Amino acid sequence: MNIPEHVKAEFKIKFNSLDEANLVLKSIEPEIQTAPSEKTSVEINLDGKTLKLIIDAEDTPSLRASVNSYFRWITLSHEVNSLNETG
Repeated sequence: MNIPEHVKAEFKIKFNSLDEANLVLKSIEPEIQTAPSEKTSVEINLDGKTLKLIIDAEDTPSLRASVNSYFRWITLSHEVNSLNETG
């Protein structure tokens, strides 16, 4: 089986408002500072109300694990912020 030595993925997630995008970014920034793996590097920034996530990894399994983690954190942050708005 041939596993790539270096892989990269880029995601753009558009939110309803700039405030919502900022809240999610601020919520997940600590995770970027304490990345759990030395096999990946993550860049995240905001372009208006679009969150841009770039993940560089040494191999496909590391990329998949990072993508899963970041999307879980983004989803959770968005859901918690949505609860605050309705409650």
